[in-house]
Amino acid sequence: MEWTSVILLAAGIYLVVNVVAMLMFLLDKLSSKRNGQRISEKNLLTVALFGPFGAWAGMKAFRHKTRKPLFKLVPLFVVLHLVLLFFLIYR
Repeated sequence: MEWTSVILLAAGIYLVVNVVAMLMFLLDKLSSKRNGQRISEKNLLTVALFGPFGAWAGMKAFRHKTRKPLFKLVPLFVVLHLVLLFFLIYR
């Protein structure tokens, strides 16, 4: 497999993880309004660690978990991913 294929595959997986993160925040928000089964905060934070852009977008778009102190970590996850991306590109 060529490097370009590997990079495209990794970028595609990363995109999917971020979309899943955003959808998980939406589903949890809808469940909270309907008193349904919720997604645990542990699972939301875990997906936010791997897909922080989608998680942060979901938090902002759906106004969900924005006041919880533990979820103040999500913007830090975004910064962490940006720093890692910078080092991957410019190493």
